[in-house]
Amino acid sequence: MTNIAIMIIQPVIAMLLAPMLLGVINRVKAFFAGRRGQPLLQPYYDLWRLLHKGVVYSTTTSWVFKIAPVICLTAIILTAFIVPLGGGRSLLSFNGDLIFAAYLLGLMRFFIVIGALDTGSSFEGMGASREVQFSALAEPALFIALAAMARQTSSVSLSGIFSAVTPQMWTSNCATPLLTAAAMIIVLLTENARIPVDDPNTHLELTMIHEVMVLDNSGPDFAFILYGSALKLWIFAAILVGMLLPMNQMPLWISIPAAVAAVFAVSVFIGIVESCMARFRLISVPNLLFTSISLAILSLVFALRN
Repeated sequence: MTNIAIMIIQPVIAMLLAPMLLGVINRVKAFFAGRRGQPLLQPYYDLWRLLHKGVVYSTTTSWVFKIAPVICLTAIILTAFIVPLGGGRSLLSFNGDLIFAAYLLGLMRFFIVIGALDTGSSFEGMGASREVQFSALAEPALFIALAAMARQTSSVSLSGIFSAVTPQMWTSNCATPLLTAAAMIIVLLTENARIPVDDPNTHLELTMIHEVMVLDNSGPDFAFILYGSALKLWIFAAILVGMLLPMNQMPLWISIPAAVAAVFAVSVFIGIVESCMARFRLISVPNLLFTSISLAILSLVFALRN
């Protein structure tokens, strides 16, 4: 009974605290800029405001545009039930769940892209083409990194991989988790439209990727997309933390708060990165993603040799 309660608590924590990651990033960026910044709970206020607004649909859109935000939110919530937190097992844990989670993330991206294309706007089509191009390079890095950790831990489940991360694994072969983490950080920044790949605060049409695809969404639909994006950031941060820290060595009443703190530490890291560097030119982003693929391949090689 206790284990089931812990399995339920893990996604609930993710769904409750995910928007706060964006608040932490904004506060870190404000600190580096010498500003006071937005309230920490500003993302929650924005979601609440959007949920109480009406929805406006363009006459050029079809049912695809209307259903896309709901499918995106459903896919990312299902992913939250697969990714464990704090060394315990997830509620939807099974062999091969890491592949299922990756395809759910791909499903979310697919419907955001076709939702943008359904508007018939060349502006949103431009963002969709950039999203597809960069995701085509980020996905191989993600799959290879997961394969490296699966080989290292002899498990094809995210719960199994995270529970097999121990201090002994770090002493016997630290190259695989380190290289995997480096590759996953680049994938995290790319998949969540963060600097140096994209800037979620920009409105320059020549540089926008994710934001341009959701310009026609409004009201609750836009709230679903914003909340889904926050939850996606939480999931990638939780995967990164699970691959690095031996949480299963601690009691669950300690490991879960420690994992939550580590996820927020990742958001602080993102805020520092966005404060200290500029966005890359679009033609340079593929080079960054090829670096991520190379790091993932190296981690797989070290895992195979171990």
